Amino acid sequence: MCLIAGGRTRGLREKLITMAVTGKHRGPDSFGVWTDGGVFKSDDFSNLAEIPDGRIGLLQCRLAMTGSKGFTQPFVNDLALVHNGEIYNHTALRGYLEGRGVSFESDVDSEVILRLIEFLRGKHMSYPEIVKKLFWMLEGDYAVAFSDGRRIYLFRDPMGVRPLYFSRNGLFASEKKVLWAVGEREVEPVQPGELVVLEEKGVRRARLFSLESLKTKAKCERKDPVKGVGKLLGYAVKNRASRKTGVLFSGGLDSTLVAYLASQYSEVVLYTAGTEDSPDIEWARRVADHFGWKLRERLFGVEDVKEAVRNVMYAIEEPNPMNLAIGLPLYFASAIASSDGTRVVLSGQGADELFGGYAKYLERPELMEEDIALISERNLARDDKITMLNGVEGRYPFLALPLVGFALSLPLEAKIADGTRKVVLRKLALRLGIPDWIAKREKKAAQYGSRAQKLLENVAKEEGLTLREFAERLFRETFPNAF
Repeated sequence: MCLIAGGRTRGLREKLITMAVTGKHRGPDSFGVWTDGGVFKSDDFSNLAEIPDGRIGLLQCRLAMTGSKGFTQPFVNDLALVHNGEIYNHTALRGYLEGRGVSFESDVDSEVILRLIEFLRGKHMSYPEIVKKLFWMLEGDYAVAFSDGRRIYLFRDPMGVRPLYFSRNGLFASEKKVLWAVGEREVEPVQPGELVVLEEKGVRRARLFSLESLKTKAKCERKDPVKGVGKLLGYAVKNRASRKTGVLFSGGLDSTLVAYLASQYSEVVLYTAGTEDSPDIEWARRVADHFGWKLRERLFGVEDVKEAVRNVMYAIEEPNPMNLAIGLPLYFASAIASSDGTRVVLSGQGADELFGGYAKYLERPELMEEDIALISERNLARDDKITMLNGVEGRYPFLALPLVGFALSLPLEAKIADGTRKVVLRKLALRLGIPDWIAKREKKAAQYGSRAQKLLENVAKEEGLTLREFAERLFRETFPNAF
């Protein structure tokens, strides 16, 4: 995980320095810069003044997760590339390329992306054709920028797990605040499955991947959807687990499924946050006790909320009161994971949208596909920025592409039947031996299950404001340079 940033602009060197300082929380281990004037890498941020100036450049600040900690991006050949995220099938792709004569300079997963681009370019494919193929080849969560010295090409994974933004003035970064810090006011997200090209003439955009194409290519055991979901979810969890895997845990169906499957492959530690009397704390304790899992709690009250709320606003970068309330328990839970030395946490994010978890789907089931198409900026960007503020990487097994495609292809009755939501997930839980009192639980949304919403409303009321007014004021105070 890391910050990636850069662009085509005058005064590039000073902008890159400001970007690195503003986004260092995403990658405190080291930084690396490529410009058309040279390359500079260091694990000492006091050396930022030594980076070379130029007209076009790429920056990475690295939080080492996969591969040698000593290797810092960018990768530079005749192309330069920086990458934020994880490629879970990089070992298989590396073997595929090595079998075709491709050599590597590191064991870092990011290098596989660059070598694939070079390899496919040798097949006389254009860059849009290459990126479109990468969307189907890469299994992972990623935001990528690469340059041929004249243009910068930006793309992110088809679900949009990792954030990436750009300005029409030719700059880009993993977070909005990094662009705001260098004077860019109008900031847009690179859409999931999209290629954005920053060039001298301006910006070109092309949508190269759609959920509809994913649905039509989905192949699995549709005669037994429970088996199909279990197989694909188990595979996704295994790929995303590490030797010590944290799970953001509420005691609900989704997080219990993730924790149960992760416990088959690694040591699992559950992280939860809420008030002492909150449903999420109560249920997290009950479920953890039942399975004998280690549970770490962060109990919070109104004073804790007052202390943390500005940090959460700094992370989410928007005056959205709901995301502010949802972000608080996530901030507290990821903070205790970080203090434990746990750098990877799994989440059940995406399960509700894919399998009909929200009550609104009972009346309007068509909203499921609409919501999964919008999950990137609604939910995932928020979660990524909050966990990264604490130096923790969130991973989302339910959003693995094979599982998303399979879920989208399922008939409605596999998800919602006789007023029951997430039918296939409840059946999977029971088939795995998870007790029915867990499998049948109707969980409250995080802001209510943790009681964060109530406390935040109390804080706003003390100021004589509604929650929306409080969020808007806090946003203006936190980001005066965004206006």
